[in-house]
Amino acid sequence: MTPHQVSVADFLASFGGDVDAAIAALRAHHPAPAPAPIPRRPRRERSGDHIITVTDLHKTYRMGRQKVAALGGVSLEIDRGEFVALTGASGSGKSTLLQLIGGLDKPSGGTVMVDGVNIGKLSDAKLSRFRNRTIGFVFQFFYLQPFLRLTTNTEVPGMFARTPRKERRAHAGDLIEAVGLADRSKHLPREMSGGQMQRAAIARALLNRPPLLLADEPTGNLDSATGASIIELFERIRDEFGTTIVIVTHDDDLARRADRTIRLSDGRIVPEGVVA
Repeated sequence: MTPHQVSVADFLASFGGDVDAAIAALRAHHPAPAPAPIPRRPRRERSGDHIITVTDLHKTYRMGRQKVAALGGVSLEIDRGEFVALTGASGSGKSTLLQLIGGLDKPSGGTVMVDGVNIGKLSDAKLSRFRNRTIGFVFQFFYLQPFLRLTTNTEVPGMFARTPRKERRAHAGDLIEAVGLADRSKHLPREMSGGQMQRAAIARALLNRPPLLLADEPTGNLDSATGASIIELFERIRDEFGTTIVIVTHDDDLARRADRTIRLSDGRIVPEGVVA
């Protein structure tokens, strides 16, 4: 007997009024379709023009008297205009690697070259200016200023770069439109959904026209459909602006959308074809 053959009341009565049992029967008779897999993008030809060169990178943390190796001799190259996903289990070192590439932390050994600059040799002040000009950051938790409207939130990097107000406001408006939030330009963060706030954070990261965008779990707090739309936005940014994009993600389906996936395990890069 199915709900197509009886009334709703009779159907529930057949389960003694047990709604949970009735729902279970409905699900068994009409199982939810499996979500369609996200297709893998065709692999792009690598240009050989590296915007990131990491050589023998090490990072060790102290936990009390113990030393914990987060990275153990990582070397890699990422081309201009490439979209790369860093994957691996929690604690594999992928977020640490992203922070070192972005100059948010200092390595224990090795070098990081970004856009031709050895960032390990920059003073704190010069590194701060370099990051503001060269690297856009997108994080899992958005970090929008709660009392600033979307347009002003987007302008913040330009304020630090001392971009003239008229210029930065015009560019902020263009970016807000590009990420599909033109009708939210006067909204506060609390008036936007999680997906809208992440789009706003991406617009803000692009304000100074950085050649490199780094994103740490940018879809971690979003549902699967919204997360997929954010990845599509990253693809469009790469294609339209030529921006190099490096994301950290736990989601293998989303990682498949990148041009290349680099997998880490225990602080080291896993060679392609090796099961870690």
